[in-house]
Amino acid sequence: MLKKEVILEGLDCANCAAKIEDEVNKLNGVKAYMNFMNKTLTLETESEQEYKNTLQQVETIVHKHEPDVVVKEKSVNKSNKKVLILEGLDCANCAAKIEAQTQSLEGVNSATVDFVSKKLTIEAVDKKEFGKILGEVTSIVNKLEPDVKIVDAEKKRVNKSIVMLEGLGCANCAAKMEKEISGLEGVEFAAVDFVSKKLTMEISPKVNRTELNEKIEGIVKKIEPDVKIVFEKDTSKANIKENNEEEEEGVNKKEIIRLVVGGAIFAVGIIFNFQNWLELTLFIISYIIVGGEVVLRAIKGIARGQVFSEHFLMSIATIGAFFVGEYPEGVAVMLFYLVGELFQDIAVGHSRKSISALMDIRPDYANLKVGDEIRKVSPEEVNIGDIIIVKPGEKVPLDGKVIEGNSMVDTAALTGESVPRELEPGNDALSGFINKNGVLTIEVTKDFGDSTVSKILDLVQNASSKKAPTEKFITKFARSYTPIVVFGALALAIIPPLVIPGATFSTWIYRALVFLVISCPCALVISIPLGFFGGIGGASKRGILVKGSNYLEALNNVETVVFDKTGTLTKGVFEVVNINSQIDFTNEELIEYAAFAESHSSHPIALSILKVYNKDVDITKIEDYEEIAGHGILAKVGGKEILAGNSKLMNKENIKYQEVETLGTIVHVAVDKKYAGNIVISDAVKEDSADAIKGLKALGVRNTVMLTGDSKAVGEKIATQLGIDKVYTELLPADKVEKIEDLDAKKSHKGKIVFVGDGINDAPVLARADIGMAMGGLGSDAAIEAADIVIMTDEPSKIVTAIKVAKRTRKIVMQNIVFALGVKAIFLALGAVGVATMWEAVFADMGVAIIAILNAMRIMNTKSI
Repeated sequence: MLKKEVILEGLDCANCAAKIEDEVNKLNGVKAYMNFMNKTLTLETESEQEYKNTLQQVETIVHKHEPDVVVKEKSVNKSNKKVLILEGLDCANCAAKIEAQTQSLEGVNSATVDFVSKKLTIEAVDKKEFGKILGEVTSIVNKLEPDVKIVDAEKKRVNKSIVMLEGLGCANCAAKMEKEISGLEGVEFAAVDFVSKKLTMEISPKVNRTELNEKIEGIVKKIEPDVKIVFEKDTSKANIKENNEEEEEGVNKKEIIRLVVGGAIFAVGIIFNFQNWLELTLFIISYIIVGGEVVLRAIKGIARGQVFSEHFLMSIATIGAFFVGEYPEGVAVMLFYLVGELFQDIAVGHSRKSISALMDIRPDYANLKVGDEIRKVSPEEVNIGDIIIVKPGEKVPLDGKVIEGNSMVDTAALTGESVPRELEPGNDALSGFINKNGVLTIEVTKDFGDSTVSKILDLVQNASSKKAPTEKFITKFARSYTPIVVFGALALAIIPPLVIPGATFSTWIYRALVFLVISCPCALVISIPLGFFGGIGGASKRGILVKGSNYLEALNNVETVVFDKTGTLTKGVFEVVNINSQIDFTNEELIEYAAFAESHSSHPIALSILKVYNKDVDITKIEDYEEIAGHGILAKVGGKEILAGNSKLMNKENIKYQEVETLGTIVHVAVDKKYAGNIVISDAVKEDSADAIKGLKALGVRNTVMLTGDSKAVGEKIATQLGIDKVYTELLPADKVEKIEDLDAKKSHKGKIVFVGDGINDAPVLARADIGMAMGGLGSDAAIEAADIVIMTDEPSKIVTAIKVAKRTRKIVMQNIVFALGVKAIFLALGAVGVATMWEAVFADMGVAIIAILNAMRIMNTKSI
């Protein structure tokens, strides 16, 4: 395939851009992709000759919609191109000014600013000019935005890397690893997700990867020696998943065997009345079987300077119990600690598997058609333009167009909707769909790495690397909390016997040991990230993709929700809403005449008329056809002259017509110079838009605002119909950004503004709002790239669902924080005064952790939201 870019100079209508892309895609042998922000149209054709023929047709289509746009072939010498990152750029209006002033500089061929990615792309006439150009660009940026820092993208570029930490079983240790790895030279960003056992990093391209990997391995082994490190290039994601599951099952079996054997010996020592030395021997044997590994880990940790770990706390507490003569309690605490650990691992594993199963949409293979042969290959091996076969029960492995076959497909994995949809030739088939009955033949339109399923998997799996403020606070809290409690326990063991008359060291040492057991921060360190992990998974299950737990938490403070109109609150599809025929004509005749007149047009208005006519138009009856620019159409059908168009056409032909006071587009029809009537066409409001506004008000959202480029009459009518508080009409894209900035200036300190758009032409506004939410993201690259939250369906009510998931997540997270800290505070006080024993301490530690984890897992429950 030959791929070339065409520049559409002066293109400023996003709606026209979408129409141009749609019409060009209908040309034979052409695939077209519009980038409205950069004003470029990418064309894919089979040959150079086809490209030249296509270019002429593209010019005709463009000028039909936008007469003033200049169509230019893009010829780029990569050595003459430079990308600069404008760090700190947050003003879309300033971005437009920077672009315009840079474009006017001498020696600059073209300049574009992408406000979303904060990139300024400059193409120079000659690369030797770049020194002078960069100096002038710096002056322009400093004048317009003094706080913006200009960075060369080649120097700034970072590489993303994922490392699997197989066997990671300590949440507190995961937090320590994250802190130390974040401090390494060359690491721009690092996040350890304890739930998925994944280390996500952004690394400077200049860093020596071998040396960095050695340092990472050193840090991980220092903190958790038994963790196996699997760097991304060493294995596939599928193998990692299988290995993790096998590893978890193997570890759980070993733990159970140890607990059964050690527990049996402990029970014998408790039940039977043996001599002291034999009883002590049984308890020591039981302790070594059950807790030997914990003590060994604690010793290794101390040797590496990692003193304040949960293994250290348990080892000191239980060994200390032996020294003060409480043998059974020493064994029992270790036994119940490991039982708690086992339940904790099972609970976390279950949660991980629930979300993995939810996102188990990655296809295992593709049926590639090569000649008359069908080969089963990896999806990564399939190229654009290849033909694949999808049989009933199989997943669609890559994005493509159906060229043969009809079938129902299950889209639940992508949209959360259980209602299947029908695919037929010409329809888009997205990776992740499950074929239900017929055989589909699909032409692949995207590589696997760019496919819908790949983007969604990457988005959901990496969402946990963007941590919520609550998660960050708990991680910092745990780092300080553990050492403070250890030194507190030390003070509790030493000071009271020295200052309280009659106090014994054995009594206060025992109390200090109880204090240590209670102090372990596991309940918080595990359950809080698990809560957000579950919240993101629960949202995904409903077809709502949240790019990070920080955005999920931010949804709790939404004050204002701002909507784009077309394609968000309305369907973005024109429909016939009224047919008004004159006395001598019926409504059926009026639609038939209009259908013949519009039969050669691909305009949305024409398509809406043809849809209502719902019959095949016999084009052989059309004797003559003329499109009158800006007016309408003249056609001769069966000896009759048909005029269909706006009031200007009627005036031009001196035809008396009926004035219509209504919202929408009016198509007037005349037959043989006699007025036949009019057809009213309007963009229909979505069925659940009104419910969405009501739901937002019920959740406490103070303001709902609608922004539209449509007329004041249309905008105000829809706003009144839906119950929207404020509407701004006749806006250009830049005006929408200004309105968002005005609303932002009026919000409270903690308040958040959500902007909801269709994700195609609203990228600047999505980026400027506190939370950008793209509607109808199914198959839309622009939506997935630009927004913080992507709603995969076209339902505004999903905004309400997203906020409900966020509120439920925060409620459960706060329950866990209050419960864990509250129980620990009570038992720490009881332990200090000698009321709580080791048995209560075990509940205050592992019991609380298990309850908190089980509570966090409730977020995945769909019925209660």
